[in-house]
Amino acid sequence: MFFFFIGGLEQQVRQVLKSSAGRCINCGSSADLVDYDKVLKLFFVPVWKWPGKDPVMHCNTCNLFFPQSFSLPPPNTVSTNAVSDVLRCRFCDRVVEPEFSFCPFCGSAL
Repeated sequence: MFFFFIGGLEQQVRQVLKSSAGRCINCGSSADLVDYDKVLKLFFVPVWKWPGKDPVMHCNTCNLFFPQSFSLPPPNTVSTNAVSDVLRCRFCDRVVEPEFSFCPFCGSAL
């Protein structure tokens, strides 16, 4: 007897807890902090659903679920007013650590 199983386990967003809470580790776009459900599907029909344990990050662009501890900082966390001109490269205008002598992005001397 041959039995072919078509189905699987997937995750679905139940509730968005915080929008744009971080960035995706796969594509870099903004990710939301969400509560999720695990869903067992048989022949593409949801059969059983149960809640996930802890909130996770979810990327709407690539549909990736990943732990909150792996999240990159949220986009646009550095305000241009809060960073002085000393911490910015004068050529490429990117934020540079104060202990650097050269810009790590364009290579120019600071």
